Amino acid sequence: MRLGIHLPQYGRAASPEAIRQVAMRAEEVGLADVWVSDHIVYPDGQGYPASFLFDPLLTLGWAASATQRVGLGTSVLVVPQYHPLHLANSLASLDQLSGGRLTVGAGVGWSAAEFSALGQDFHTRGARMDEALEIMRLVWAESPASYEGSYYRFEDIKVLPQPAHSIPVWVGGSSPRAYDRAAATGDGFQGLSKPPEEMGEIAAGIRAQLAVSRPDAAFTFSYRTGWDPQGMDPAQIRDERDRYAEAGVEHVVSAPWRTDADAWIRSMELLVEIIEPDLR
Repeated sequence: MRLGIHLPQYGRAASPEAIRQVAMRAEEVGLADVWVSDHIVYPDGQGYPASFLFDPLLTLGWAASATQRVGLGTSVLVVPQYHPLHLANSLASLDQLSGGRLTVGAGVGWSAAEFSALGQDFHTRGARMDEALEIMRLVWAESPASYEGSYYRFEDIKVLPQPAHSIPVWVGGSSPRAYDRAAATGDGFQGLSKPPEEMGEIAAGIRAQLAVSRPDAAFTFSYRTGWDPQGMDPAQIRDERDRYAEAGVEHVVSAPWRTDADAWIRSMELLVEIIEPDLR
């Protein structure tokens, strides 16, 4: 199992120096990657997540500038809240500037109030995400490129630079449509708030679809969790590690609950000892 850590991008722990320190220490201890969340706006009274949240791609760029090797990931980017050409350029630029270290966790979002504040249709977000993923992969590979869809159309457009490597897209979500989308178009799936047994059922269903439609596809099963050894029994973490691994999870992103960089780093270091992940 590979292990990634969420950066202190949100809440009381968040600061430029905390992000730098955690990213650098994650690289030093050999973690696979560092991760960020995405919420452009935060409706008052929504309750989740933390309302103080640095922009995800700027945060990853800041982390990339302090490191050389550790991977960078979004968990997850709310793709339909962005214009796909703008997003394609930002992601490709980040991948180039970081030397090809980016993985994009992508989802449709869940807060209707956020979409309303952005002047967007909540109910078409899935269809718009499907087109956005097609468009990003198109312009990352072809220049110029043309596209005609139900929501986006363009002809002979260049979006440069193109990425430094083929950016993996891990589809996130908690619905059958998300699982189908991952199997049809994803390079991986990232689950959230699912017990190991349910993750095993999801993974088995996606694998069954892949066996029919894309038998040679490279595919990663990832899970985002709140493992924090300073607030949880290490035995519970080890037990969950074993059960998720048995369910087919190959990669975990952990988000500690700490409120300062030193404590965040200590939780990360303890987690490495407990999980014994495959290190870089």
